[in-house]
Amino acid sequence: MKENPIILGIESSCDETAAAVICGRKLLSDEIISSASVHALYGGVVPEIASRAHTDAVDEVVARALAKANIQKEQLDAVAVTYGAGLLGALLVGLSFAKGLSFGLNIPLIGVNHIRGHLAACYLEDENLKPPFITLLASGGHTAIIYVKTETEFEVLGSTRDDAAGEAFDKVARVLSLPYPGGPHVEKLAREGSDTVAFPKMLKGLGGYDFSYSGLKTAVINYVHTKEQKGEPWSRADVACSFQKAALDILAQKAVEGALEKGVNTVAAGGGVIANGYLREKLTECCKKAGLKLVLPEKKHCTDNAAMIAAEGLVQYRAGNFSPLSLNAEASIPLR
Repeated sequence: MKENPIILGIESSCDETAAAVICGRKLLSDEIISSASVHALYGGVVPEIASRAHTDAVDEVVARALAKANIQKEQLDAVAVTYGAGLLGALLVGLSFAKGLSFGLNIPLIGVNHIRGHLAACYLEDENLKPPFITLLASGGHTAIIYVKTETEFEVLGSTRDDAAGEAFDKVARVLSLPYPGGPHVEKLAREGSDTVAFPKMLKGLGGYDFSYSGLKTAVINYVHTKEQKGEPWSRADVACSFQKAALDILAQKAVEGALEKGVNTVAAGGGVIANGYLREKLTECCKKAGLKLVLPEKKHCTDNAAMIAAEGLVQYRAGNFSPLSLNAEASIPLR
């Protein structure tokens, strides 16, 4: 087994068809063909449209990634692919393509848990990063504070009890009549507003490292509906700003608390919400104040991408965890 293998990563769990090539922790290429603009017409991802888009794009995006990396497919040492969680039809496109490459080239197939991919994105930012450290996971489906013991082992210190942070952003975006995808539009609108709406800070009252976004989301919805029913003026920008601060400050605070409790000197992060500029600033501020090192993936490696899948593929490659060609796609996978 090579210390720095050449690995192709493939991601097709939702609306991004992506491929990337790494050599060890060095990223050689990172290509994406997105169908998000099509789904925006429907206000969200349409599974059947996503599957067809992946089928049309997967061959091209892999070819682009190999060409950009100046790598022939015969030079690959393994192919890593998302097998879950995500849309089943979409996952099957990438998984089937990866199986074909694995069989045809006689190289290992590495099935990657999409969430573990988000956790591994930090390794692309800092090639020298080594556990133990704390990772903040914040995405559309998961929100958690994770103690990373080794590259393959971690402990979930706390997670959301209901909605994930990204899910709350999407729901608030809808009540503010913002387009899909909601998160970036809420962030953009929030820059124009002020933290003037007293949304409940119930997130702080949970104790430990658990989160709950259902109450905050409902508070925003009720505030907007009440203002509209009474015909009273209100500011969409102020609502966005106040919601964003209430939702994200606690993430940075609890990540730092976790690092201090575990006695580690590094905080990392992963997941689509980590692309939020306000959260990145808050994490930087909190870690600097606590004397902690912060490792943040590039924004493009926070949202769905194949580079993170290749990065987690490297972790599993070095651990000797290969998948059989009978591997099936899974719509839901526990955070494990």
